[in-house]
Amino acid sequence: MPNSGDPSLLSATELSTAISTRKLSPIEVTEAFLARITAQNQQLHAYIDVYADDAKLAAEAADKAIRSGHQVGPLHGVPIALKDLIDIEGRVTTGGSAVWRERRSPATATLARKFFAAGMIVLGKTHTVEFAMGGWGTNHHMGTPWNPWDQQVARTPGGSSSGSGVAVASAMAPWAIGTDTGGSVRLPASWCGITGLKTTIGRVSCYGILPLAPSLDTPGPMTRSVEDAALLFGIMQGADPLDRLTLSAPPVTDPFATLRRGVKGLRLARMPRAEREGCAPEMLAAYDASLEVLARAGADVVDIALPIAFADATAATGRIIGSEAYRLTGALVDDPAQPIDPAVRPRIQLGRDIRAHQYLVALAERDRMKAEFLAALDGIDALLTPTTQTPPIPNETVDQNTTPAHFTRVFNLLEMCALAVPNGFTAGGLPLSLQIACRPYNEAMALRIGWAFQQATDWHTRRPPGFGG
Repeated sequence: MPNSGDPSLLSATELSTAISTRKLSPIEVTEAFLARITAQNQQLHAYIDVYADDAKLAAEAADKAIRSGHQVGPLHGVPIALKDLIDIEGRVTTGGSAVWRERRSPATATLARKFFAAGMIVLGKTHTVEFAMGGWGTNHHMGTPWNPWDQQVARTPGGSSSGSGVAVASAMAPWAIGTDTGGSVRLPASWCGITGLKTTIGRVSCYGILPLAPSLDTPGPMTRSVEDAALLFGIMQGADPLDRLTLSAPPVTDPFATLRRGVKGLRLARMPRAEREGCAPEMLAAYDASLEVLARAGADVVDIALPIAFADATAATGRIIGSEAYRLTGALVDDPAQPIDPAVRPRIQLGRDIRAHQYLVALAERDRMKAEFLAALDGIDALLTPTTQTPPIPNETVDQNTTPAHFTRVFNLLEMCALAVPNGFTAGGLPLSLQIACRPYNEAMALRIGWAFQQATDWHTRRPPGFGG
């Protein structure tokens, strides 16, 4: 087994196998990750809270259960990190806000309960942009995680699931949970050089997860590979009576049933040429090379016309996010005495001036756009784009009045699913990313295409110098 000398360098799939076959114990695995966190988190700032003592106790319990023949499943004893939006009863969940530094979770999120039931070990909570409202990954009061791909310059880690992206990229967790309202799983996946799956709304329960825009919020796995993403997604999905949106979703699917079927015969659409404007040359070169990889694997890469410009979808999504976020946190951001991130406050206050009929019009427009967009994708298995327009940029150059979610928000708006996978590096060693977008509830197809891509490339195996090896 590769890298078996250091369990923190193994994939989650490899850890699952090693623990199940008793080649590694949950105690060894958990201690390896906690050691990395101790060594690296002060610099990288991925975790806001580390549950070291409880994680060790859980690892001891898992080890005893497995050794006595009481393994509850393949993920028993495998660690995980949770974004600081996910409630665990009695624990502090801040949502990235200084206002909520002492907020104790009133209940445990359904998602966390699933992980506990699977015997997984929660290492701690990872940093987020305040209220999850931002794609750059910065947080003025609670701290911005350091993108590990550049040790000299503080670059955007991507948001809002910034800490989860950094934790996985730097081997401080084998995988982590993020949430995605306009790109908040995929943006940090792109800029941290990892894999991230944006699930379809209603596919995974949001109960017990602090909301940003409930009609768009989706939790998703952030992992080192597509195989790991499929493994984690498999236990995350499912109906939950505590989240009504999950009750109308189609039945759960086993992503492994089709994962390894390859892409031969699939029809994959490239983005319209007009959407290339604004993309960094290296991002476009990696994107074009990715299309060639999939074509050589047997996919039919085709051109299609889309009824919506991505920029228009970005603006439409922003109106919905602004309206719903202001309803939830408007009283806080309108209070000048509250320590709200100066970049986040105006973003949420945009919703203050959106009237009820304007919000309802935006929802109706979303339905129209969705119907037209899906009609344009008739006969197409996936639409491929870069995940971001640029590689990570220096934090000091960020224009907080803009969003990096040009290629991601559209798929939240249209209730589609999408997968971000590493697809190259700049000459300076910064990660690049490919986005694979599929019809609603067709995560299995996105994962299938992503798995085939990762079988033909090794970009996902690269680690930041000094942090992954």
